[in-house]
Amino acid sequence: MMHDDLIQQFTRRAFLGRVSHGLGALALSSLLKPDIAQAAASDQWRGIVNPLPYKQKAKRVIYLCMAGGPSHLETFDPKPKLTEMHGKEMPESLTKGQQLAQLQGNKLTCFAPQWGFQRFGKNGTEICELFPQIGSIVDDICIIRSMTSEAINHDPAHCFMNTGSSIPGRPAMGAWINYGIGTPAENLPGFLVLTSHGKGGQNQPIAARQWSSGFLPSKFQGVHLRSKGDPVLYLTNPPGVSREMQNDVIQATSKLNQRWDNVMNDPEVATRIAQYEMAFKMQASVPELMDISQEPKSMLDLYGCQPGDGSFASNCLLARRLAERGVRFIQLYHKDWDHHGNLKNDIQLKAQEVDRASAALILDLKQRGMLDDTLVIWGGEFGRTPMSQGGNGRDHHIKGFSIWMAGGGVKGGIVHGATDEFGYNAVENHIEVHDLHATMLYLMGMEHTHLTYKFQGRDYRLTDVFGKVQKKILV
Repeated sequence: MMHDDLIQQFTRRAFLGRVSHGLGALALSSLLKPDIAQAAASDQWRGIVNPLPYKQKAKRVIYLCMAGGPSHLETFDPKPKLTEMHGKEMPESLTKGQQLAQLQGNKLTCFAPQWGFQRFGKNGTEICELFPQIGSIVDDICIIRSMTSEAINHDPAHCFMNTGSSIPGRPAMGAWINYGIGTPAENLPGFLVLTSHGKGGQNQPIAARQWSSGFLPSKFQGVHLRSKGDPVLYLTNPPGVSREMQNDVIQATSKLNQRWDNVMNDPEVATRIAQYEMAFKMQASVPELMDISQEPKSMLDLYGCQPGDGSFASNCLLARRLAERGVRFIQLYHKDWDHHGNLKNDIQLKAQEVDRASAALILDLKQRGMLDDTLVIWGGEFGRTPMSQGGNGRDHHIKGFSIWMAGGGVKGGIVHGATDEFGYNAVENHIEVHDLHATMLYLMGMEHTHLTYKFQGRDYRLTDVFGKVQKKILV
């Protein structure tokens, strides 16, 4: 398109935007809002929150998402009373009028924990016997037994855990964090996602909208790295196209986009320019990053993985490599935790897949001096019912379940919160998803009520109008 044609499409919004970007306006804005001048001076986004209101205890987040809803009753929340009541009717006082998933209207029968618990660590914290490696690092983690959620089915529950809303279209927490404080990674996006699945349970799909930037500029969205084959589609050049030739295409495309941006003043055009350039950088950085064969055998043995196996263990090792390279938010999904039946056998399979690698990640970060400023979160989108489903499974449950956190300003070696003696309701130090988000942002130096973005006339935020920082679990 010729320049005159572009001028003809010059919009009123673009005109006002161009007028406001004069030297005088820029000088004034640099006094009133320094982040604007900073963004203008550098192509790399440094974040809208500048300076940070709080000390930044966590520089990055690694979120280990056990997709499908792991049972707290076979992981981190021992319930002797439930064992005693096995096969008996669940007390109606707990369940009457409560929201259930597939058990609504059915006879509700107590279902004992299917595996025993053992004591670990200095405080003798009880953890299911299926997770001895996580038990070995219990003095480094904070187990939260009083999480709750509002969404009882998988997709909206993932959406709620990721975005603070069960309504699709809101920005994921990784997008919010990168919008707020940017990323030091130069050759990688600030928000990366890895997925894996193994044996046991139902392989629930994970929609890409779970790492969407929503109404934030699209440069903040998560990028999914595939565990097998090319980590990113079209990462390698086609036959006959050299890196120099590819660079020529990128430069030419960027110039055309820049010409359009100079006229239209559309932030998405600038985002597209940055994405083309980032994609070109990733062609060089990602293959080296994903090649864990460079790691010593002792490290592969620690995690229990093999190069190219696409396992959760390999993804945990990759998460550490991403963290070393400055990626701000790293999210790992491990699927198949949806145990409506065959719970005893299937959860054993899941434990074998995640126990060793989860502990290895904490040990690896700790020995490298990175755990102190890396926040690690382990948990699912909800828990499972104390009542049986089909005689040998558990249904979805949102009234009380367990997660754990480590590093990045979180106290290690403690248990926070509790459910009742059946594991049904959170009854002590109740923590909601918005509280988890508020605490995460606080550890990264941000005030969750101030990290907002105006959309459709309203100031939105990750925590909506809720959220309390859980200072009892912080150092």
